[in-house]
Amino acid sequence: MAVAFYDVNSAAGLKKLDEYLLTRSYITGYQASKDDLTVYAALSKSPSSDYVNVSRWYSHIDALLRISGVSAEGSGVVLEGSAPITAEAVATPPVDSKAATAEDDDDDDVDLFGEETEEEKKAAEERAASIKASTKKKESGKSSVLMDVKPWDDETDMKKLEEAVRSVQMEGLLWGASKLVPVGYGIKKLTIMLTIVDDLVSVDTLIEDHLTVEPINEYVQSCDIVAFNKI
Repeated sequence: MAVAFYDVNSAAGLKKLDEYLLTRSYITGYQASKDDLTVYAALSKSPSSDYVNVSRWYSHIDALLRISGVSAEGSGVVLEGSAPITAEAVATPPVDSKAATAEDDDDDDVDLFGEETEEEKKAAEERAASIKASTKKKESGKSSVLMDVKPWDDETDMKKLEEAVRSVQMEGLLWGASKLVPVGYGIKKLTIMLTIVDDLVSVDTLIEDHLTVEPINEYVQSCDIVAFNKI
């Protein structure tokens, strides 16, 4: 059964249409049809945002026309008090002439059979290498480590011991907070946090090749891993 609207360009007509679309997405049925195109074409301009439902519907139909068009037949719609709508206006989606011109220009620029130059090959290889390196870097995990650093005896200068420990610098290593913890007989140990990039730093290598060798071993007797957590 056909639905009817009166003078959809008047305030009263727009109000009625807005009320009608309050509970509907389309003029008839559950998909856009030629009934929607008929009402769309009857509107002399984009409806005011004061008519929330009409404005929503109008924007949706406008987008459909620009993207894919509308082909469903619909149930029929009658517009009273409006200018007659031609079949061409209903059936033909709007065409963006600027976009069409730009597409034509792009087609003219594409050389489907041109050979790739050495510069283009080199640029492509560099992009691929950059993407690969970036992906590997993102995939590399991190770990949070809590370490105990023990001095030789109670006469060890703990301030210099910490300075020596923090002097070890390498890519993927970040020293964090620290504190001195009494262990007995006047001896204190340094408990220190560090964050490492797993692919770049090995804790075992850090201890064996840096923290317990000269000159740091003048202060450091041994190192123990208290906690090791993936971030």
